[in-house]
Amino acid sequence: MANKLIDIVNISKSFGDNLVLDNLNLYIRQNEFLTLLGPSGCGKTTLLRILGGFESADHGEIIFEGKNINSLAPNKRKLNTVFQKYALFTHMTIAENIAFGLKIKGKTSSYISDKIKYALKLVNLDGFENRMPDSLSGGQQQRVAIARAIVNEPKVLLLDEPLGALDLKLRQDMQYELIRLKNELGITFVYVTHDQEEALTMSDTIVVMNQGYIQQIGTPEDIYNEPQNAFVADFIGESNILSALMVEDKLVKILGVDFPCVDIGFGKNRPVDAVIRPEDVELVTPDKGILQGIVSHLIFKGVHYEMEVEANNFTWLVHSTDMFPVGTNVGIYVDPYNIQIMKKPKTEDAEAVGVEE
Repeated sequence: MANKLIDIVNISKSFGDNLVLDNLNLYIRQNEFLTLLGPSGCGKTTLLRILGGFESADHGEIIFEGKNINSLAPNKRKLNTVFQKYALFTHMTIAENIAFGLKIKGKTSSYISDKIKYALKLVNLDGFENRMPDSLSGGQQQRVAIARAIVNEPKVLLLDEPLGALDLKLRQDMQYELIRLKNELGITFVYVTHDQEEALTMSDTIVVMNQGYIQQIGTPEDIYNEPQNAFVADFIGESNILSALMVEDKLVKILGVDFPCVDIGFGKNRPVDAVIRPEDVELVTPDKGILQGIVSHLIFKGVHYEMEVEANNFTWLVHSTDMFPVGTNVGIYVDPYNIQIMKKPKTEDAEAVGVEE
């Protein structure tokens, strides 16, 4: 593929008896904002550290611009890493922090001065050259860490949960700043997070990981609207996940009741998982519902009401702009297009393959 920048080929890594990455394959495109998303311990940070050269894989190859870089030291790679803890030198000014890597490379004073001004302007910290790190807010320190990385003109910026230490408002502001930076610099970002909303907001491509395997690769829209298994559906946003039976093409039995759907090819009378997002559950009068239930819980969320509805021994999570008081008898209706049918997940069978265009 013409714009492929990095190929991660059959990468495996263990720490003692703990298998962290198992024969993982993935490619990363030029100018892509790719996010590695998953719970703690899923292997996403280990993969980032292998990319950056801070860990060695037990098996497999990292191919960068067509060349194997497994044996290259971190400072020899065209990849720079930004860590959650900032890792700023507290005894140095902001300018000295940013200049550190350039001085090691033997760049001239005038070159370094120009680069410092350029980087600080990019991260909206003009005039901060002589400030000390401990005089800055957490968000400002993170901007300095990013400035220090980008002055080295990397082709790839690796970001390991860089916003995790910030409060919610700062984190949201920095999300948009990172998107702006990526677009302005025209480089590839590989971003690690366990925050689903952060991944959906920022990414061109999301790689959902669990237990050392890639569960799904896709755009934020693909990942949210078309999860490939119950783990992805449960991890990305809120979902009603129900064990079901695929009666035949376009008909699934959920909680003992037949629901029309649009999925085909699962066979007859096959156990499956049915995933229905809370916003796709419609509450109607009992006579118009496929199921009948009663509202057991109600919370106002600002843009919608969040309700729990007890029906057929299952608690349905429902998001609706219409309010139904606790105790209301309701019908549950789901449009066939809003029922996602998937095979029962098998972690060991999960594939890690990018889709060629």
